[in-house]
Amino acid sequence: MIRPCCGQKTGVITRAFRCCPGKDRTVSPSLQPPNSARRSDIGPPSATAKTGFAFLLTSSFDILWETQRLFRDSDDRTAREDLCTTRPLLSARTTFTRGHILAFASLAAIASAALIYSPHTTLVAVGVIVTLLYTASFVFKFILTLLGAGSAVDQASDIRELAANLPAESLPVYSVLVPMYREARVLPLLVRALERLDYPASKLDIKLVLEEDDVETIEAAKAMRLPATFEIVRVPASHPRTKPKACNYALPFCRGAFVTIYDAEDQPEPDQLRLAVAAFRLGDNGLACVQARLNYFNRSENWLTRMFTLEYSQWFDFFLPALSRMSVPIPLGGTSNHFRIDVLRQAGAWDPFNVTEDADLGVRLAQSGYTVGVIPSTTFEEATSDIKSWVKQRSRWIKGYMQTWLVHMRSPVQLWRSLGTAGFLSFQAFIGLPPFTVLINPILWLLTLLFATSAFGVTDWRLPEPFGALALFNLVIGNLLLLYFGTIACLKRGFYDLLPSGLLMPLYWVLHSVAAYKALWQLLHNPHHWEKTEHGKSEISAQLLEKAAA
Repeated sequence: MIRPCCGQKTGVITRAFRCCPGKDRTVSPSLQPPNSARRSDIGPPSATAKTGFAFLLTSSFDILWETQRLFRDSDDRTAREDLCTTRPLLSARTTFTRGHILAFASLAAIASAALIYSPHTTLVAVGVIVTLLYTASFVFKFILTLLGAGSAVDQASDIRELAANLPAESLPVYSVLVPMYREARVLPLLVRALERLDYPASKLDIKLVLEEDDVETIEAAKAMRLPATFEIVRVPASHPRTKPKACNYALPFCRGAFVTIYDAEDQPEPDQLRLAVAAFRLGDNGLACVQARLNYFNRSENWLTRMFTLEYSQWFDFFLPALSRMSVPIPLGGTSNHFRIDVLRQAGAWDPFNVTEDADLGVRLAQSGYTVGVIPSTTFEEATSDIKSWVKQRSRWIKGYMQTWLVHMRSPVQLWRSLGTAGFLSFQAFIGLPPFTVLINPILWLLTLLFATSAFGVTDWRLPEPFGALALFNLVIGNLLLLYFGTIACLKRGFYDLLPSGLLMPLYWVLHSVAAYKALWQLLHNPHHWEKTEHGKSEISAQLLEKAAA
């Protein structure tokens, strides 16, 4: 190792010790060479004095650990504060601006006054507005399903052929971030999955991003004696304790031209990194990220995992490819998104205060003129199999979508100019509308009952035509369309055993509303709290862990 006389850091090269002639020279114990490789054995002291460089023998792990120790506080501060300092309007650190508060207060005052003055007319007006929004949502999803069904992603033989024929020496270094917290149990499963990646080991740069107070996972990782492709990055315990902050902290240590994120339980298909490289080489300079598809390896475990699988199959196999085809913002998934690392850094990386950081990043990339693609590769995850864990996870996602909408709607005109009309409307339909609909669903169900009683002369709650017919269309045809979307999604995947479960999808929507109201409460009282998902609870995960240990 060559240690220059400077006080800076670039990548993982430490420049932290003063070794200029005439100055005191101190060497960290972790970087002290063995007795057989003292400085006098390498070169004469006079050469060192003339050049100002000290030559030491050490390992890359020593450099990494010493760099983390020396720059811990500054790196932590940068990971937390960089985006909100340099681009405050794009940071979710502040949830509600004065403009938000004024707009919501005005809307609440108008609605309250209207309800007091004319409750019947007001509720009918609300019914009309909600009916129109639901109709727009159904139409948009129907269009996305049609476009996604004919997506070129599934027929991308050129990218598959290029990926299969890429010579090892032409492949770039690829960084893989794996943020984990209290995941010691599933660590063997993760390591086995990453070791199956069809990518040269010498070109892999895998960072296990662990919280410094998570001693159990750190010790478990050290005990596994992982190969040199794995490195441990310890994240300082500071607020906010979120996945995006951990990824921001680890990003300066990445050596790759590309970087991706995997969760602790992820099982990516072996050729995924090659497909990502091929996609970037076939794409233009505006391609900043490619998203792999997500699905579940424990889909048939119970009713909840079946519902989750139907939802994910529709989202990643139809909706996201359609959005990519339309060249509008794609809300990235929380894992298996592959970035050009230079563009990621230029964009400000992840927002540590946003709990759906990747959805937010997808919108920011689009605002900067970059595009996101979808690759024909799947990462299989563990679907949460109990309702309590599902509500915790889903409430975080819904809260993050609320945060993302609030952040980017601080300046609607600028958002419209940067995204274009199609992108702006897609943002409203895909980011803003879903949290609103799951919040309004219980109210809509109540209004539906009120309007239904008017048919029997009990009340006089009626929607004026043609909105009454449109509401009936949404209730019957719209909901049947949603069932149909889930059905064709599982047919495309060949998950025929999930078809009967699709009939119970309305019960799944009730759970969404429960999670949405929890999300709204947290948005108001604890917006940056990260509801952690516990992994390794599935019976399938237990079986896979047994195989990994064998």
